[in-house]
Amino acid sequence: MHIAFRFLPLSSMMVLAACTLGPDYQGPASAGAPVPGQNFVRADGETRTTAPAVAQWWTTLGDPILNELQSRALAGNPSLAATQARMQQARAALRQEKRNSLPSIGASGTYAHAQLPGIDLSEITNGETEGKIDEMNLFNLGLDASWEIDLFGGQRRTVEASRAQLDAAIATIADAQVSLTADVAQSYVTLRDVQQRLSLARQIIDDQQAIMKLVEQRFAQGAASASMVEMQRQLLEQKKAAIHPLQAEQDAQRNALAVLTGQAPGALDDMLGTGGAIPLPPANVDIGDPAALIQRRPDIRAAERKYAAATAKIGVAEAARFPRLSFMGIIGMGGSQIDNVIDPDNLSAIALPRLTWNFLDFGRSAARVRQAEGARDEAAAQYNQAVLGALRDTEDSLTRYGAYRQALINVARTEASAERTVAIAQQRFNAGTVNRITFLEQERDLRTARQSLSEATARMTAGYIALQKALGLGWQ
Repeated sequence: MHIAFRFLPLSSMMVLAACTLGPDYQGPASAGAPVPGQNFVRADGETRTTAPAVAQWWTTLGDPILNELQSRALAGNPSLAATQARMQQARAALRQEKRNSLPSIGASGTYAHAQLPGIDLSEITNGETEGKIDEMNLFNLGLDASWEIDLFGGQRRTVEASRAQLDAAIATIADAQVSLTADVAQSYVTLRDVQQRLSLARQIIDDQQAIMKLVEQRFAQGAASASMVEMQRQLLEQKKAAIHPLQAEQDAQRNALAVLTGQAPGALDDMLGTGGAIPLPPANVDIGDPAALIQRRPDIRAAERKYAAATAKIGVAEAARFPRLSFMGIIGMGGSQIDNVIDPDNLSAIALPRLTWNFLDFGRSAARVRQAEGARDEAAAQYNQAVLGALRDTEDSLTRYGAYRQALINVARTEASAERTVAIAQQRFNAGTVNRITFLEQERDLRTARQSLSEATARMTAGYIALQKALGLGWQ
């Protein structure tokens, strides 16, 4: 058995103890963050500080078709699937970095055949063998192992950064779910509004056609002027022109809902039908408080985890400035005959510790550390911006939702007044005190008021949806 060992001097390493360089993550900065118990500034009497349910907020709208659309979107949306794939990549990267701190072991087998110039073996063996050789075979089987000692915590910081990046990817999935469910609900509410206004627009056209026909009859009898006929004709064309944008918008929202659920445009037309009630939000809305908002919103969580990852990368850069210690070992058997690869007498082993230190790099390592610190500061600023942006989104949404709710009340009163006017016109028409044209005009105005009511209702529900998105709801 022939065993050879080679060692490099390690006296310089005896004074070094394993440590982890770089700053330990202390959590995000609190600049601009609210304190527990603080309420939203723009909240009103219709909102409550009770903590809202995070998942499936859309069920509060009480629409079974919307619930089904949300389930399909969460299961089949391509953009959400892409975000989940990025999370899987981050998880695999974390596993890889964890394994990088373990030894690496490999196996190898070698066969070599060499043709050589004549070599006098008697000169090599002191005359024990005579003759010359012109070729040689070499057979070898071996195992090799290598292991880098994480003296200064560079690998540990790399694992720490990868773990934070995985957490950020998971939070990004939740943020994508928040946006997706809000988009589905918004498209559905818009569709129902458009369908209602489209139905009313067709009824308005029927009323206008009836009015024009009566005016034409009166013109033929000499009781109306030609300008009155032209005025009614212009009104009719205006009402007909309003139909086409509504039809296009109906198709666009159907297409949007199909794509959001991962299907081709047109796939949901039968399911969505030609009309339906606009879903209404509950009378009281749970919003919680700003401190809970910061903990709940997934985009803030993602920003915080990116901040943690950037902090850990400073330690990676710091560790690169110091010596690296690695071990390599080789064990093999072989010789000039194939039988030699299983002969223990031909065993050879090498153990090789290696110390490397690029101590003179003219400031490159220091520059990398400063670059990592700059990235950490950027991530901290982005986190603070995410917090302030979330607070602003929520306060804005609260203001708009309150304004839309009050506007709906006013529009509903206008529609109720128009309905009473039609009832009075019906009575007067039956009594013969007003003509049919006047009654039809009142009906037409009532349908126009109902179009405005539909728009106001959809706007209020859309404001509720925007508030749920601002609150960071819709993920599990």
